[in-house]
Amino acid sequence: MGGLIIWIPVAIITILFNFTRSGTWLPLFTLVCAGIIGAFDDILNIRGIGPNRGGLKFRYKLLLYLVIAIVGAWWFYTKLQWSIFHIPFMPSIDLGWWYIPIFVAILVFFSFSVNETDGLDGLAGGVMGISFGAYALIALSQNKIELAIFCATILGAILAFLWFNIYPARFFMGDTGAMSLGMTLGIVAFLTNTPIVLLIIGFVCVMEALSVIIQITSKQLFHKKVFLSSPLHHHFEAIGWPETKVTMRFWIISAISAAIGLAIALFDKL
Repeated sequence: MGGLIIWIPVAIITILFNFTRSGTWLPLFTLVCAGIIGAFDDILNIRGIGPNRGGLKFRYKLLLYLVIAIVGAWWFYTKLQWSIFHIPFMPSIDLGWWYIPIFVAILVFFSFSVNETDGLDGLAGGVMGISFGAYALIALSQNKIELAIFCATILGAILAFLWFNIYPARFFMGDTGAMSLGMTLGIVAFLTNTPIVLLIIGFVCVMEALSVIIQITSKQLFHKKVFLSSPLHHHFEAIGWPETKVTMRFWIISAISAAIGLAIALFDKL
């Protein structure tokens, strides 16, 4: 439940100093709601309650996070009158009501992808810190100052968390951190109209999630494993990489992908 150190201070700071800015209401709502659900799941896990004493069933977790994503999609589509989906260097597409399921799918996918990434000391925290740092710059480039401040606040909280989470970790992020950060980053991506760029900036998380999907699909259909273990970081551990090497190399990959995504977002405006 170390993720509490991230989202609770961010919520307090945002409410005290930045809450009058309408641009932070939805990401703050997402951060807090997803954090509370994750904390409840973590508590059940700690107490050995649930399937295999591991917290909420997957279907219940999926349903709860779907509700948050649907609320966000409804807010964008009805309150903000937003149905434009932007692809870099191409004309924007008006998706109409299709904007809602696409919004929900990206948000839920990315939240669970961050959760899959949270498996080694410092891994998810480092990747998320880099990602929110990149989005602070993207928001700043779009003159969305309040959103940039919000992303920077999250980055600061993640750095404080990482001080104690790098190897050997003294505490761990848990669902309360991973799910809240993943969903909130998705909201930020839609607020800056850069959901495609999100898949580049969050490349490490996307690969982690895809490795799980590929592994499960292959085992179900062909009774064979593609990876020695999944998510992807465990595969590299299985071939002999030390935990710290996996973490730091994934940080490097995340920094490169964030730089590429940031460059695309900035040059797309020219």
